[in-house]
Amino acid sequence: MSESPTASRAPSALDRLRHAETPDTSSDLTRRNLLGRAAAAGLLATPAASLLAACAGGSSGTKTETGTKTPDNPFGVADNSKVDVIVFNGGLGDEYPKFDKTLFDQKHSKVTVNLSSTQKIKTENQPKFQNVPPDLINNSGADLMALDTLINDGALTDLGPLLDAPSWDDANAKVRDTLLPGTVDDGTYSGKFYVLNYAYTVFGIWYDQALFDRNSWTVPTTFDEFFTLAPRIKTAGYAPFAFAGKYPYYMRWALMSWVWQAGGRQAMVDIDNLKPGAWKVDAVTATMAAVEKMVKDKLTLTGSDTLSHTESQQAWLDGKAAFLPVGTWLENEMRKTIPAAFKMKIANFWGVSKSDKAAGAVYAGSGEGWIVPKKAANAAGGMEFLRAMMSKAGAAKFAELTSSLASVKGSGDNVTNSTALKSANDLMKTAKGDLVSFKHPDWYADLDKAEQNAIGELMAGRMTGPAFQDTMQAAADKIAADSSIKKQTRT
Repeated sequence: MSESPTASRAPSALDRLRHAETPDTSSDLTRRNLLGRAAAAGLLATPAASLLAACAGGSSGTKTETGTKTPDNPFGVADNSKVDVIVFNGGLGDEYPKFDKTLFDQKHSKVTVNLSSTQKIKTENQPKFQNVPPDLINNSGADLMALDTLINDGALTDLGPLLDAPSWDDANAKVRDTLLPGTVDDGTYSGKFYVLNYAYTVFGIWYDQALFDRNSWTVPTTFDEFFTLAPRIKTAGYAPFAFAGKYPYYMRWALMSWVWQAGGRQAMVDIDNLKPGAWKVDAVTATMAAVEKMVKDKLTLTGSDTLSHTESQQAWLDGKAAFLPVGTWLENEMRKTIPAAFKMKIANFWGVSKSDKAAGAVYAGSGEGWIVPKKAANAAGGMEFLRAMMSKAGAAKFAELTSSLASVKGSGDNVTNSTALKSANDLMKTAKGDLVSFKHPDWYADLDKAEQNAIGELMAGRMTGPAFQDTMQAAADKIAADSSIKKQTRT
């Protein structure tokens, strides 16, 4: 895999394309295809065109009669109806919805669920929007349908009723109350919930518990603790830290998490909003000082500045480094080369200093979208199938089969075959305050480019922390002063 991805974590449409999907090593569903997918989705500067223009004049199809609505059948799925479900067969596979079908069948024995899977979501399903599309679609992969176009064309069902419906397991709890933080926001556009993102990615620093046990090492929670442990790691013959220098945005996940922890949410809001001096505040200065020390003290794996994502991950698996920053797709992406005795675990990005304003803030979010077309013959059935997916059993089976968390609370609670998944699940349970998020790379392409270049120079030891801050402040100021660039704002 040699494609070059560009990514950041932010609760935006582009970021949901970039994250929270387990990369597919056998198809184009990887983080490294996301620029192309973003352009296709109309999230980058491309000629305006409605990919679903044919929808506008299409017939509405024949609607399935709905049955009686009850707490156990909140959408009134009619007996003897059928539900057509399309699954994207990518990195997460297509096995988990088969289990959800068994749950659905147990509750609705007189309803027929037709499951089919493909990697050609747009090619095979977009034309159907002119008449009668499937009832539920896993809109993912390189050939996904453009979300902004679907929404602007009024082609999607508002899934708000799903959020307010009784959960599958407890009639006294709403579906929305079972979801992990950020899931509702991630699927909300213009105030309406259109997309249920089912997979949940956690970002952090990975380590091998077996290695740490053998050496009686304790995983650091602050940079000071890391700097204290690092000499012991080097003495044992390991580099303390490896990273994917070929793709600098991998380190951006860590850098922005550190800035957030050091300065709190407002520090990142100011950066995203191009506030004058936002890159010169104490939180950024402290983060840059810590990272510069790590590089200057030669605590990074030699050559990391040239390694790709998989090369750095393999070096870590080969025992060349103790720590590696990446997301929870790691286990699935590297499954074929994980040593048998390896006990991979994820820890939160450690804190910057004792004065951190948001110590313990976690960087995570949802992805892998599911949608219910507005012209679906059985939209009620589509939403009911989603309700089954968000059951405790459905979410647990997803975690078991994919080594990924579902966006349902506790999905990894009973998984015993993955130390990686268990550690991610435990990390989410201890998450404090708001989840880390940043938007400026998605909003401003020139700022994204300047930032990635600066990160590359910083991690290669060719740029100091203060120079990094000067470079980024100048790039932000240039964009702020350019009246031709539309400005975005977050609060």
